[in-house]
Amino acid sequence: MTSSLRLASVALRVSDLARMMDFYSRQLGFVVLRQSAGGVELATAADRPAILTLIADRGAPAPARDTAGLFHAALLLPTRAALGGWLRRAADAGVEFDGFSDHGVSEALYLTDPDGNGLEFYADRPRERWPFKDGGLAMGTLPLDVDSLLRAGASSGPTPLHGARWGHLHLRVTDLDRSEKFYRDHLGVTVTQGSYPGARFLAADGYHHHLGLNTWGRPRSPQPSGALGLAAATFARKGGGAPKDLTDPDGIGLRLIPD
Repeated sequence: MTSSLRLASVALRVSDLARMMDFYSRQLGFVVLRQSAGGVELATAADRPAILTLIADRGAPAPARDTAGLFHAALLLPTRAALGGWLRRAADAGVEFDGFSDHGVSEALYLTDPDGNGLEFYADRPRERWPFKDGGLAMGTLPLDVDSLLRAGASSGPTPLHGARWGHLHLRVTDLDRSEKFYRDHLGVTVTQGSYPGARFLAADGYHHHLGLNTWGRPRSPQPSGALGLAAATFARKGGGAPKDLTDPDGIGLRLIPD
């Protein structure tokens, strides 16, 4: 199926550019394309476009724990073998993981960068194997068979993220109904699963989710302007008009571009 929507790039405001570059390039395997005193652009391979921008701002405040913002940005690897190979390499590079989950639709690895930004690296299962219940998607959270994933792992080579791309964005928000309406109106997504406690998942084209929203931890305030963390997320839409910059109801920057 040809996708009409994709998460094209993510920009993070960071406190220590050198430390974050080391984490994303040496430990995770991103490739530096362009670098300046003010930031760096990274890709999954030298011949691919930048999908991650780190913006240096030593004076940026850390957001309070009860504010909206990034829950995680999720990188989709092309195959289960690629995910298993990357996991082995990342563990050898000293990456510390927060958890491993089997969501039925995907196998997922969770980690956190040095500034506390959540990340997910995952691989999808074939669509014909996705779980459904009462006509709706039934994603869950079960323990991941890590040993099986490692056994399936392929050698990652010099470009361990080759073929990877952003798969979805997951945000903490203050009001699920309000945020759902905003993203439904601007991205053209619909709810694929609304039964998960405190969360909703939205997508286009029958995907499991391009966007996750949750109120876990009861965030009460919008994301503060200029704070560390998610500076902007860019979504590309087929048939879209001119590029447009928006701010969601919780102060999160969004850029829409034609694909």
